[in-house]
Amino acid sequence: MKTVIILGGYGGFGARLSRRLAKDGWRVMVAGRNAEAATRFAASLPNARPLVADRNGDLAPILEAVNPLLLIDAAGPFQGSGYGVAEACIASGVHYIDLADARDFVTGIAALEDRARGSGIVVRAGASSVPAMSGAVIAELGREMDEVFCISMSISASSRATAGASVAASILSYVGKPVRLWRGRRWIDETGWQRLKRVRYHVGGRRPISRLVALADVPDHDIVTRTTKGRPAVIFRAGPEFSFQLLALWLFSWPVKWGWLSSLSPFARWLLPLQGLGARFGTDHSAMRIEVKGRAGDTFVARRWTLIAENGHGPEIPTMAAQLLANALAEGKIAAGSRPVAGELLLDDFASQFDALSIHREITSETYEPLYRRVMGTAFDNLPPPVRKIHSVFGDAGARGTATVTRGRSLAARLVAAIMGFPPEGEHVVHVSFEEEGGIECWTRDFGGHVFRSELRKTGRHLVERFGLMRFFFDLPADEVGLAMVMRKWSIFGLPMPLLLAPRSEAREWAEGDDFCFDVPIALPLIGDVVHYKGRLRKI
Repeated sequence: MKTVIILGGYGGFGARLSRRLAKDGWRVMVAGRNAEAATRFAASLPNARPLVADRNGDLAPILEAVNPLLLIDAAGPFQGSGYGVAEACIASGVHYIDLADARDFVTGIAALEDRARGSGIVVRAGASSVPAMSGAVIAELGREMDEVFCISMSISASSRATAGASVAASILSYVGKPVRLWRGRRWIDETGWQRLKRVRYHVGGRRPISRLVALADVPDHDIVTRTTKGRPAVIFRAGPEFSFQLLALWLFSWPVKWGWLSSLSPFARWLLPLQGLGARFGTDHSAMRIEVKGRAGDTFVARRWTLIAENGHGPEIPTMAAQLLANALAEGKIAAGSRPVAGELLLDDFASQFDALSIHREITSETYEPLYRRVMGTAFDNLPPPVRKIHSVFGDAGARGTATVTRGRSLAARLVAAIMGFPPEGEHVVHVSFEEEGGIECWTRDFGGHVFRSELRKTGRHLVERFGLMRFFFDLPADEVGLAMVMRKWSIFGLPMPLLLAPRSEAREWAEGDDFCFDVPIALPLIGDVVHYKGRLRKI
């Protein structure tokens, strides 16, 4: 009989994994620091025994005495943790798998590659919903795409799902902390548990779920960007069932971001009562969604995989990859070495596990037409290639180049420019990030560290650009040379304003060789010139 030690084997996820492997015929050593809890839980399983073990202690004597084929670390937390458990396994000739979703821990496991491979030992980190299952889904969704631009993921757990102290510590470790993301074809820092978004989860024949989620840090932010064709932008969000729970964490993320608190990790014990409060009134529904946007031939395609788990079966999902890997390892189907679990499992591998539970999933697909083409129609196709390329935005893109900025000289002009966040006068290196979602584009212009943003969408026959509370409606006359932006109307707070009082700006765009060139003058009645920037870009 195959023997496995499961650290945290009586915990929220460890207990589920222990049941799964015991059912598969493994001799399960239910391990943890609490002897009473381990004994009580082991008694409920066939082929199970309790074992007192501390993942932070000396595991060598235990591994020698038990001599298991495999150790699975389901205890955590893995944030800030070292590789002592995996190293002890390598030294003792025991295979190792964990359920970690800590970004640095999972990506850093490759440091043990030479030692593990030299000893013939399998070491795999991240055998959980991310990056193991998410990686399998992404591979399936992007399989027929020539290039992937953007991947967005989210998970929302049922409020009745049990969350232990290690899960709470994991969540709080990145609340308010910088999260490094690949966006606009460059690395930027966002803030953990911000970038809130409401996501609708829908699977045919099931009741839709709408949940609020926020930015969480996961290994996929590194692994998927590095390994997926096209080097796409990746963002992962998570959230509990009730918005008030998420908003409480969002609120407390600000003191951490501002430096008033070093971390929320010391408050982990308070997160469990907050989760328990929601459990009294919540449902037993969990959900997961992954969307991949890319190009297949000349067509922009979005493919979306959605999962809804009912009857409290959502918490089973993080244990499925570890079960699959353990059984594959026992059959000699996994190569020795140390690496993250990414690309080792296929989406079809999970099908039987899903089908055995109340877990419903669906893949949908749709094509997309770029915003400027929807506004301009066939005239868009006659634009020079560099101009078309800049305005063919789907999911995420970036461009860089140079620009010259001049400012108005009057005090009023300088005041308006400062309020709008326009860049200072001079020569600048420019980076522009394009982020598209739901057909709406957000342009973030970075002039040497001076950043300003606008949002573009189609309304009626116009291109509408929004700066804060102001909206400007443009026609886009074009020819084979380029296009112009001609303002037709504008509004503040949604109230139409007289065109006579509108800012005067007729931006022009054209091509010179492979460069996209732009000239944007902005002036105001009675004030005169406010800012004038012109330059050139190339899409990255």
